[in-house]
Amino acid sequence: MTTRDLVLLAGQHPVAVLLSVFVAPPVLAWLAGHSHGKEQGRLAPWKYLYAVLVYLVCVPGMFAGVITAYTLFISGENLLDANLLVYFLPIASMVATLVLIRKNVPFDDVPGFDRLSGLMVMVGCSFVIALVIQKTRIFVFFGGSIEKLFLLAAGVFGLLKWGTWMLFRRRDEPKREPPEFPGA
Repeated sequence: MTTRDLVLLAGQHPVAVLLSVFVAPPVLAWLAGHSHGKEQGRLAPWKYLYAVLVYLVCVPGMFAGVITAYTLFISGENLLDANLLVYFLPIASMVATLVLIRKNVPFDDVPGFDRLSGLMVMVGCSFVIALVIQKTRIFVFFGGSIEKLFLLAAGVFGLLKWGTWMLFRRRDEPKREPPEFPGA
């Protein structure tokens, strides 16, 4: 089964995708927030429920983000012809669920969230690298300087290094603060 087959299969079952990807995770996050008391979300049973919810929405959300960006920037297909349930709904569900979870518990208290954020950074940087490689001949020869390309590569390398460390660090290693961008 290819990725295209998976996207087509999801598009053929809109009700199942709508209920399982968009409706269920935000509703579960909202119910969990109303089931425990204030400041209780960081305690044992709830923080693990939130961790499961974060992974349930972030993995399909990141996949949909990569597929959407690939469709838009690399393959050049028209997004007006794209299936909303497959391309945009997982991203919206991820954002909505993360907002609801954030209201109930700080992300620092959710087990594995720092690793998942490191994975998100690595996926984003990898996509940027692939896009730059694909567009390099236009970028370098028609208007972009080699210095800009080196600065971009250095920034992407720094983010990849930080994302890799966040993803593969041991439990006993201290957390590092995310890198700050100039002017932030």
